[in-house]
Amino acid sequence: MATSSSDSPQDSRLRTLSPSSFALVMATGIVSLGLSDVGLALPSLVLLVLGAGAYVVLAVLYTARWVRHRDAVRADMRDPSVAFGYFTIVAGTGVLAVGALGQGAGPVAVALLVVAAVVWLVLGYVLPWQVVMAREGESILPRVNGTWFIWCVASQSVAVGLSSLRDVPSAWGAVVGFLAVLTWSVGALLYAGIAVLVILRLVHFGMRPEQFEPPYWVAMGALAISVVAGAGIVDMPPTPMVDAARGLVAGTVVIFWCCAAWIIPMLVGAGLWRHVVHRVPLIYTPMLWSIVFPLGMFAHASIRLGRVESVPLVEGVGRGFLWLAVAAWLLVAASLVVDLARGRNAAARAARP
Repeated sequence: MATSSSDSPQDSRLRTLSPSSFALVMATGIVSLGLSDVGLALPSLVLLVLGAGAYVVLAVLYTARWVRHRDAVRADMRDPSVAFGYFTIVAGTGVLAVGALGQGAGPVAVALLVVAAVVWLVLGYVLPWQVVMAREGESILPRVNGTWFIWCVASQSVAVGLSSLRDVPSAWGAVVGFLAVLTWSVGALLYAGIAVLVILRLVHFGMRPEQFEPPYWVAMGALAISVVAGAGIVDMPPTPMVDAARGLVAGTVVIFWCCAAWIIPMLVGAGLWRHVVHRVPLIYTPMLWSIVFPLGMFAHASIRLGRVESVPLVEGVGRGFLWLAVAAWLLVAASLVVDLARGRNAAARAARP
């Protein structure tokens, strides 16, 4: 549907809704899990409920956008710079599923995991095809960015959910184990491939300050969620696929955590280069949640790894990053409220005769 001069402000916002909007659910869900890790049950539950509410609202908005602005949705799916943001749907669903498991809502968690797995499978074939085959002769490499890492995060979020399932009937145990190892393996290989593409983009085309956007933080978050997924697989009950991969997976989680920790100073430095040195304005966009999620995921991964491997230093690092993630969530949430208020005021002014 084409836009027109008579489009309302609300309809214009719907048309330009970011494919990465479900990063709000990802960030809220992982901070909830982190608070649960340190025994803060009530704040964890509050954030989980907020995340579930945001999930429902965004699901309605995405559906409405597909109905009213299908041309904009198709354009996003063919744009290498934004298309992989749709994988936030999978990751947000997976994080909520793990949160539901922690609250004892097993049937809800299983239903969410089924949704996450199906959407991951469909998008995993549709989006790369659209990006590669429908590019109309334009080069893809200059438009590779941090949103591509969300593809890896989506795969690992399914693995985290599957590896968190307990009391699975014996008839399904082997299937769950197989799928958990499969999605973890795909996510790990995707990370390696995407990292190569991002490095090639930087080497060949460089990066201007305004191009260093928040989703580049997902490069760290993808490693952190690989740690969580891998640790979950190592702890799964014995099945043929899990037993075959257990040793390999166990050997990678510490390496992934160390690499994630190593990347953080570079990301902080790049952020200072963008906003302090070159004074790029820091304003609210849905992509800001792509900073909160990696911080929360690194905290969750550190706490879990420190406890499993009995390394108090790593657990202490995780606790420190958890409070950074909470502070970042509060700041971005406040910015979202201000942005929504401004949008409502603009709509009210436009509606006046």
